[in-house]
Amino acid sequence: MVQEKYDEILEAMWTCEENKKFSIDDIKKRCTIDFNDADLEELASMDLIVRNKNKILFSSKGKGLAENIMRRHRLAEVLMSSILKLKNSEMERVACQVEHYLVPEVEESICTLLGHPEICPDGKPIPKGRCCQNRLRQVTNTVVSLNELKPGEQGKITYIKPGDHSTFHQLMSFGLNPGVVVTVHRKSPAFCIKYENTELAIDEKIAENIFVWKMSR
Repeated sequence: MVQEKYDEILEAMWTCEENKKFSIDDIKKRCTIDFNDADLEELASMDLIVRNKNKILFSSKGKGLAENIMRRHRLAEVLMSSILKLKNSEMERVACQVEHYLVPEVEESICTLLGHPEICPDGKPIPKGRCCQNRLRQVTNTVVSLNELKPGEQGKITYIKPGDHSTFHQLMSFGLNPGVVVTVHRKSPAFCIKYENTELAIDEKIAENIFVWKMSR
């Protein structure tokens, strides 16, 4: 949750900078979450921002990180708008959730699937990625529900579908985070997975809400 908070601050800084605004007040108005001076001090200590009186500017490291955040967010907006046909308010809400969990492989596949879009639905530019520079045209892998994998198959977690929040946070506490590679150990009599030297039995309904990037071994 802390990282998501910092991502939102950097995202607000990016959109403010696009409009030539750099003040703390402007950034707070644009940010979707509340933040305080301690949060800014932490970002500065991480060498992501530079404070200049009432202005906040990106460091070179922070600029690169914010660019990646905005790329994921705006790609998600295009996906939600053009493919899933979500309304603007719903599109923005879902895009804000998705941006935090897209792993690079999925980000590139979405961009390739969409034809490397250059602008998002509200006309803002989408930062280019490696796939855009190489003009990739074919998606070489797929995101599937964990319960679609066969015993012995592996997948890298891309996102967990929000459902029961207590279950969601419990899975996160078990270390089932985006980017973690899981192997389906068996599906009967119980659905059992292995990851990072851990073996865990989970309900099959829960497995349906865990989406993974299917990997070839």
